[in-house]
Amino acid sequence: MLVRGKHYATGQVIDVHVNTEAGVIEAIAPLDASRAPELGGGSEFVAPGFFDIQVNGFAGVDFQNPAITADDLAYATREQLRHGTTQFLATVVTGSHDEMVARLRALARALDPRPELSSAVAGFHLEGPYLCAEEGPRGAHLREHLRPPSWAEFEKFQEAAGGRIAMVTLAPELPGAMRFIEEAAAAGVVAAIGHTAADDRQIADAVTAGAKTSTHLGNGSHNTLPRHANYIQVQLAEDRLMASFIADGHHLPPYAVKNFIRAKGVERSILTTDAISAAGAQPGHYRCGALEVETKEDGRVSLPGATCLAGSSATLEQCVGNVIAWAGLSVADAVRMVTENPTVLLGRRRRVLEKGASANLILFSRTDGHIRVNAAVVRGKVIFKDAKTRIIR
Repeated sequence: MLVRGKHYATGQVIDVHVNTEAGVIEAIAPLDASRAPELGGGSEFVAPGFFDIQVNGFAGVDFQNPAITADDLAYATREQLRHGTTQFLATVVTGSHDEMVARLRALARALDPRPELSSAVAGFHLEGPYLCAEEGPRGAHLREHLRPPSWAEFEKFQEAAGGRIAMVTLAPELPGAMRFIEEAAAAGVVAAIGHTAADDRQIADAVTAGAKTSTHLGNGSHNTLPRHANYIQVQLAEDRLMASFIADGHHLPPYAVKNFIRAKGVERSILTTDAISAAGAQPGHYRCGALEVETKEDGRVSLPGATCLAGSSATLEQCVGNVIAWAGLSVADAVRMVTENPTVLLGRRRRVLEKGASANLILFSRTDGHIRVNAAVVRGKVIFKDAKTRIIR
């Protein structure tokens, strides 16, 4: 199959030759006007599919639901493709031990009979239960289930997940956190700092122990902080840490996104959605585990009657467009934050357009500062084409 589009990094029109049987890119070549493409025509950008490291649910499907089925997960996955996300980490949030085991088992069970899902769901992200219980840092996580890190418990979580937990977010100031981070690093699990009230020494020690990134930096924090000596500033200045940001306009204002990316640098910045079941769906009431949340007309997700955010309804398609507009980034830099950088963090093959890479591709246009994904190819197969005509294979 021949896919034609403007290279997201150079802007030059290229032909991407895809081996549909092997599901890989056979070659990247200059435009050959003598051949008509099967997909694309040169007016749209072509890029690797987006990778989201934190998805709690999508399109009405709650990943915290222990009754989730393969069909549920397949639907949420296909709906994300409409917005450019071809791979993601399914995220399980704080709950009791038994609740979290049940959620992980349900997700693993849903993946087992569907090879195409195992390709899209690149692993699990455990956000909690090892988080700060203080008001502010804990966010919408249930206080009664927050607890110090336990590697013995984590191993039970990993067993329930079939070994799929690739990332765990925790607060490094909790008792036993440093040893836990060392164990995670030794096991090849990314340890992330988040929902924390740690001081500068605790953050530095966590990074030395093996922590690699900050989870949705600037959120899961106190409403009021010391103007200079605070854990957001410390993590921004820590060059050994990458950081994810939710650029939906609710979790961070545009100027904060701009400042944070400038401080962290494009090469260490990752865009994520922290999407819940309300993402890709109409405003209304949704579930995120034990929580009932409400999505307003403007896309803000919170507990009913409260101001505390509870995940987001954003898509990476929106976040990419936002950072281009807010931070003055190039298309190449914005796309890097949702393709190459997440895979670098997870120790996977860099997600770029090159011969031999997996043929997970998207075509998108950029109009009036917005990104619109028009087609998605997964493992060499066209999964959907434009917003109205989807091709599900």
